[in-house]
Amino acid sequence: MDTNVQRSGRIETVMQAIRSRIASRSLVAGARLPSVRAFARAMQVSVSTVVEAYERLAAEGLIRSRPGSGFFVAAPLAPFSLVDIGPRLERDIDPLWVSRQSLESGADVLKPGCGWLPPEWLPQAALRRALRSLGRADDAVLTDYSSPLGLPGLRQLLARRLADHGLSVGPDAIMLTESGTHAIDLICRFFLEPGDCVLVDDPCYFNFHALLRAHRAKIVSVPYLADGPDLAAFAAILETHRPRLYITNSGVHNPTGASLSAVNAHRVLTLADRAGLTIVEDDIFADFEDVASARLSAFDGLNRVVQIGSFSKTLSASMRCGYVAARPDWIEGLSDLKIATSFGGGQLAAAMVLAVLTDGGYRKYLEGLKTRLASARQKAAKDLAGLGLVPWLLPKAGLFLWCEMPEGVDSADLARQCLTDGVILAPGNVFSLSQNAGRFMRFNVAQMDDPKVCASLKARLPRKG
Repeated sequence: MDTNVQRSGRIETVMQAIRSRIASRSLVAGARLPSVRAFARAMQVSVSTVVEAYERLAAEGLIRSRPGSGFFVAAPLAPFSLVDIGPRLERDIDPLWVSRQSLESGADVLKPGCGWLPPEWLPQAALRRALRSLGRADDAVLTDYSSPLGLPGLRQLLARRLADHGLSVGPDAIMLTESGTHAIDLICRFFLEPGDCVLVDDPCYFNFHALLRAHRAKIVSVPYLADGPDLAAFAAILETHRPRLYITNSGVHNPTGASLSAVNAHRVLTLADRAGLTIVEDDIFADFEDVASARLSAFDGLNRVVQIGSFSKTLSASMRCGYVAARPDWIEGLSDLKIATSFGGGQLAAAMVLAVLTDGGYRKYLEGLKTRLASARQKAAKDLAGLGLVPWLLPKAGLFLWCEMPEGVDSADLARQCLTDGVILAPGNVFSLSQNAGRFMRFNVAQMDDPKVCASLKARLPRKG
């Protein structure tokens, strides 16, 4: 075993011994810790190991150093409670319900309602190679702010990737952000005033609702069909409400898995042009497609379409890095807003993304991922159909199945019941502004390997026949 790994393990053992004494009240607030030498003898480790352990505990705020006197307990640990780590059954089912349940729950909770891949599906070896490489990078990458537009090398790579989808832009039309959500937040700040109207799909990604409400926008919705928005309803909404923005997915729609057709893309752009509507195209699922579907940004050439994306779905949610592609005058204003709200941003996440995307194994990883997802979609569709949950359509790509419940079953009630089994689901109305999706549920096929998911559903659903 690597010597550094062994030493790190010994340090953690010493730290845990101190934590346990504090938690059990063997060491109370203000108590002096054993001397470094005495504790090294007791733990049968080196003095330097105990010194490092004490320094780390001090950095955590658990103990404090008094020069010439030693180390003392700063405060006791809060009592451990299972209630604090369990799912919150009392929370209202609103646009933040799935996010809060998924992000706050422990690793033992099953999450077929979440919107990301399991850790073991992600390119962990490539991420570790990138981390090692960045450890040898220039000091500026590790310590300095980035330029307002972001890492030039990554923006150049993104320009080439966008060209593969028919969108020809230069690096100066691309600005890096801290995430896809950060990109939409900046766009809302740039285009909207409180009370402005924004159009979204029905259903749509639930965080669009939450973010727009944070910006005090008036939200209206258009029914989303298998090939894009309902065009008649779309035209009527533009005429009646005069929305400032339309926020949508074009590639792989969330939550339905549908894809915008080329015909509908042209019609949407024609209607948008007549109404002076700006379109925000969230293309976060682009890398899941085998064959690229229609892109509003490609047909429009970034005239009135802004495209955003990020890398949390295929690389790592811990690497917060997204982008905005837009016409130059809008990029100029957005970069000013980025400075005002997050200054220059960091370089480290962007450098990590660039290192992984240019890793020789990334394309092979994506091919394997798409094959694995296709298999998971087929299996999940079959398993769910056996329980009476019928997919609205069978997507060509992506993570999601949008399924209709059996007659008389409300998806929110089902989600609450399954939550008591440690299974987090995504009921339809969290995606629906009109609240007309109570009989639907979104399932993440990559998070359905554990048979407990279907067992929980089966126990809660009415028996067939």
